[in-house]
Amino acid sequence: MIEYDFESFVFAHDPIASAVGLARDAVGDYVLYESGGEWCFAAGELATVTMDARRIHSRCDGTEHVQEWSGSPSVALHTALASLPIEDWHAYGQVNFGFAELLPHVRRRGAAPPSGTLVRLIVPRVEVRLDGHRVSIRSVAAADRDRVRAHLATPARPGAHAAVRIDVQAEGSAYRTRVAQAVKEIRQGQYQKVILSRSVRLPFPVDLPATYELGRRANTPARSFLLRLDGAAAAGFSPEVIVTVDEDRRVATQPLAGTRAFGRGAQADAAARAELETDPKEIYEHAVSVRTAVEEMRPICAPTSVGVEEFMGVRERGSVQHLASLVQGVLADDRTAWDALEALFPAVTASGIPKRESLDAIARMDEPRGLYSGAVLRISHDGSLDAALVLRAVYQAADGAWLRAGAGIVADSDPEREFEETCEKLASIAPYIVRE
Repeated sequence: MIEYDFESFVFAHDPIASAVGLARDAVGDYVLYESGGEWCFAAGELATVTMDARRIHSRCDGTEHVQEWSGSPSVALHTALASLPIEDWHAYGQVNFGFAELLPHVRRRGAAPPSGTLVRLIVPRVEVRLDGHRVSIRSVAAADRDRVRAHLATPARPGAHAAVRIDVQAEGSAYRTRVAQAVKEIRQGQYQKVILSRSVRLPFPVDLPATYELGRRANTPARSFLLRLDGAAAAGFSPEVIVTVDEDRRVATQPLAGTRAFGRGAQADAAARAELETDPKEIYEHAVSVRTAVEEMRPICAPTSVGVEEFMGVRERGSVQHLASLVQGVLADDRTAWDALEALFPAVTASGIPKRESLDAIARMDEPRGLYSGAVLRISHDGSLDAALVLRAVYQAADGAWLRAGAGIVADSDPEREFEETCEKLASIAPYIVRE
């Protein structure tokens, strides 16, 4: 079995600048994931696990296994990770939105299998955790540990980054037309709610570490991330988690639905909050999302353990404020963290109700999503999982860089207001884009 060495020491320096510095100096793939005031930087490939519509591929220490899978993808992923010859492993990575098409309870009837890699995970050679007070380093090679130590020996200072102005209001007519079509279909009874999105292409390559640092200092996300995996990269400030599972098997999801602008001054913010809390359309959109989350958690949790711990509070997330609830339960004895993700994926707040019908509408009216509205996650040998919903992000690949945002469409939706909502959400990331 491969084992990690571990060390921890006092490190009272800026965790954002330090983590961004590690990412900027990384060679190869990495994931930076922030949760609960702690930044986790995972780099190098001790092992990898990838999944597409037919096969699961694992590689560790020079040994590769490729096999076809069938049935539940959660079982295949759990088995692949559990089979790795690594003590106390932690895996980091991404789950694309297309993973939903592998799930029997939501995939579209008659749809062709999704193409490409849908899940990509790395078990890192080196893992660094920083919180502004201490740093811990887990590594399998002294050279990796020494490299991190050398980097942290010089405290990083906040970068002086200049953002480029991005016009997020272009091409709104096509989006309004799609919203109007969705409203028509909802009123015909085809589905209750669907999230439709739009992209804003960027005409230049993006400095993602600088963008992450600048944007993170201006945002209040539930989770944040910066990653580079297999040639694609992203940075984002997630407003909500899809699901968390802790080592005691407690499961939680926090649906956010219902939106108004935030950050326009105390008086304007208070007025927007009052409107948010009393708008029938926003309340309905939120309530049906919470109901769906409860219904999805019950089959994978212990009997009577699922409950709504908080209902319709307000969370401030950068340039917007949302209605928020917290649904919790206890994972059933015969279930794993992957089962919890499978039950709640895709997030109801980024897909729709019912999910199968909303996925059909998304396939017809949205462009392919890729990582947008998927998950960036951390999962561990002890059964714990933390999966952030990928929203409020910038994406970069060989064909360019882009932003993307959506809005929840229900029967009472107004196309102009839904377009305005996408602009409000894009304001969480667009003002912080740094050109490479």
